[in-house]
Amino acid sequence: MGARPPQRALLLSLPNILTYGRIVAVPLVVFCVVGGRDAWRWIALALFIAASITDYLDGYLARMWQQQSSIGRMLDPIADKVLVAACLLALVFERTIGGVSIWAAVIILSREILVSGLREYLAELRVSVPVTRLAKWKTATQMVAIAFLLAGPAGDLYFPYTTTVGLVLLWLAALVTLYTGYDYFRAGLGHLLEDDER
Repeated sequence: MGARPPQRALLLSLPNILTYGRIVAVPLVVFCVVGGRDAWRWIALALFIAASITDYLDGYLARMWQQQSSIGRMLDPIADKVLVAACLLALVFERTIGGVSIWAAVIILSREILVSGLREYLAELRVSVPVTRLAKWKTATQMVAIAFLLAGPAGDLYFPYTTTVGLVLLWLAALVTLYTGYDYFRAGLGHLLEDDER
């Protein structure tokens, strides 16, 4: 097993390029959603699916080729959260997500921000918070929900319940988000209280 290349050499490794691509896709997806044309919705969906696939590929390839890098570890979760947040905000702006369903988007966004802050603080204490299996299911449900909602009105022309399915899945993801968020904070609170007692 060979030695890992230096960090500078990994800046343009394929796993990192995939991560960069996911970040670049964010404004393109938003532009297509708020553009107001059905054909653009399909482009937004295609870009979102491609970006979601790279989320799996970049980590897999980095581990397989031993190309894990500091910038990759930093940007990967940021790219994921920015993609989800931007899509939800664009869908609210465009009113695919409206009425009471806006609260589902608020719950998801709030949890992502709060858990990110908790992870950052615990990282200073050198405490890691592992991702649970339920949290992975939450992420999968969330991504599928967003995919349906990106198709939205354009998808409804072919499958009348496209938007409805997306909203139901969004609420399901929001409910699981509440539980997993509570789970993370309960675990994190224990470490915070231990730190105060030292």
